[in-house]
Amino acid sequence: MIACPHFSISIRQRSKRQSAVAGAAYQSGEKFFSEYDLKTKNYSYKSGEVLAKGILLPPNAPPEYADRQALWNAAEKVEGQWNAQLARGIIMALPIELPKNEYEALIRDYCREQFVSRGMIADFAIHDKGDGNPHAHILLTMRAMNENGKWLPKARKVYDLDENGERIRLPSGEWKSHKENTVDWNDRKYAEVWRTEWAKAVNRYFEKNGIPERLDLRSFERQGKAELPTIHLGPAVAHMEEKGIRTEIGEYNRRIKEHNSALSSLRRLLTDLSAWLKSVVRKISEFTEKEAPQPTILDFVNAYYDMRKNQRFDWNKYAKQKGSVVDLKQRSKIFNWLQETGITTMEDFKVMLKSQQPIIDKVKANEKRIKRLETGIGYIDTSARLKPIADKSKRGFKSIREKYAEAHGDELAEYNKAIRYLKANNITNEDREKLAAEVRMLKKENKKLNDQLQSANMDSEIIRQIRYCVDTVLHEAEIPEKKESVMVMLKADRTPAPQKRIHKKEELSM
Repeated sequence: MIACPHFSISIRQRSKRQSAVAGAAYQSGEKFFSEYDLKTKNYSYKSGEVLAKGILLPPNAPPEYADRQALWNAAEKVEGQWNAQLARGIIMALPIELPKNEYEALIRDYCREQFVSRGMIADFAIHDKGDGNPHAHILLTMRAMNENGKWLPKARKVYDLDENGERIRLPSGEWKSHKENTVDWNDRKYAEVWRTEWAKAVNRYFEKNGIPERLDLRSFERQGKAELPTIHLGPAVAHMEEKGIRTEIGEYNRRIKEHNSALSSLRRLLTDLSAWLKSVVRKISEFTEKEAPQPTILDFVNAYYDMRKNQRFDWNKYAKQKGSVVDLKQRSKIFNWLQETGITTMEDFKVMLKSQQPIIDKVKANEKRIKRLETGIGYIDTSARLKPIADKSKRGFKSIREKYAEAHGDELAEYNKAIRYLKANNITNEDREKLAAEVRMLKKENKKLNDQLQSANMDSEIIRQIRYCVDTVLHEAEIPEKKESVMVMLKADRTPAPQKRIHKKEELSM
């Protein structure tokens, strides 16, 4: 399972001195002229890292918007407010497991399904500098269009009505009203929808190419995992790191990666196994008869691979054969592991988890504390590094200060963010060594705890694969028209379940 790669959504806003034209020029590696501020946005030096780019238009969009410069100048022209939202941007990491020649088709399919079908124009570009970090940029329009390709208002005025359906007059003499968005694209639900659908799109391409990995874009915390997330570097910091200049964010990410690699893969998985087991047992009881024997883990695994086989009905002979070979290898690994461990049922998982849960809980609590401490340390370092710039921005005449602030906008924003965090958490620069000492102590404690977990001799990758099999089969069983066929697969008489070993008491305690 590939867990939580980068996927970020942001809004380009005029109030932050951002430009949709500049964003389009940056991601496409082109040179554009902005009609709004009458400045040239030249990012042609980035053209060498752009693998592919394109603009996808809904049927009612004017054909001239296939020109990137024309599109984004038009999108900015219709926005008259000083604080207007100009465009929505998405950046997502592309899976290195997938052949590069599949990237463009993947992005085009995803954009058509999620954005163009809803009426947005999608401008995409795929970047790869050869540094092992291929990624895609997508820039989306914020306004809907009518059937003639004219931009529509973002919101409309709606009058409130009383119980008799009449307008309500306010003491001021005005009619009571409120604003309603003409489209729901700004609804927070879409952040989760677009992330989830991106994972599904990538997994479809993995399946198509016979790649066993699967993408999971839920946060580590939502997945129940205790890894600490790294911070996205951003273009400025990434450029500095490429030049060999070590930054606070880069150092922080290196510490986090070192910390995460030290954790056993077993502990990362077991953090949410308890909740998962409860959910699985409940779902199984919902679609099986009360007195009937419960399906074994092997029943679910066999049903899952039967489903995969059935989904390949329209594949060519070579692709079917390739997929079957991958399935056979995976199924054999799972079967052998079940035989070696004697874990046959969900109850066996519960016994294993019960012996490990106190250690897991302690590690997770320590890691949350470590994350908070290292965040504080990072902001202390940031404030110290950028304080000279912040001090200089306050000196001189107003015109000089404004010019300096414009030239150092990113650094000042980063400094102010650090100061706000430190004040809100009552942290001073003098606290750095105290925080660092606590981090060292907690990491040392977690190392000992993780060594205990490693001795459990469990294969986390196999457990993840089993979980994926069980979840997929249960999801299919929840669909009424598919429930019967799933039950038939679960009850099929196939390979006998592995013989369960008799564990000694001390072996269970691990």
